[in-house]
Amino acid sequence: MREYKGTQRAAEKQAARERIVEAAARAIRRSGYGGPSVSEIMKEAGLTHGTFYAHFPSREALLAAAADRAGTETVAWSSRVAASVPPQQAAAAMIQSYLSGEHLKDIEHGCPIAALGSEMPRQAPEVRQAATARIREMIEVVAHQMPERTQAEARQKALSTVSAMVGSLILARAVNDPALCEEIREAALEAFTPKIK
Repeated sequence: MREYKGTQRAAEKQAARERIVEAAARAIRRSGYGGPSVSEIMKEAGLTHGTFYAHFPSREALLAAAADRAGTETVAWSSRVAASVPPQQAAAAMIQSYLSGEHLKDIEHGCPIAALGSEMPRQAPEVRQAATARIREMIEVVAHQMPERTQAEARQKALSTVSAMVGSLILARAVNDPALCEEIREAALEAFTPKIK
């Protein structure tokens, strides 16, 4: 019976931690790394501030877990998009989805690099390490969609493609002119999608 209760408590603790990380991943994309307080994140997760240290040793550890989660979600989303179309259309589909109007508007659930990239140099090493790992993974996912190229060529093309995707999304989100926003997205789609097909 004690073993069952211990297992149940461990499962409950893990579920609570997952809620905290999920809330933090949304919050940092919405408000930046400095925006949400621990209290706000815990409240969004449906937990009290006092339980925070039972799950994380520091705010930086939480931010690293949140950066990792947000990046993992973007990589998984990109992989699902690629898998939903024939292989020769996968790279173009990923770019179209990344630069879609839906992704443009959904900062809270979208790519954390487009939402937080400019803040990254000022973050703790563990936060930067988590983000870097997911950026590498995203580059690998894009490179994998270019099987007709050599491995080195696919990596080079993936590096420039991911850079262009992220940069285009940042610019489109930065402007307060809807027409210019659309021009930026459409120009990026036209410039990169046909050349990768």
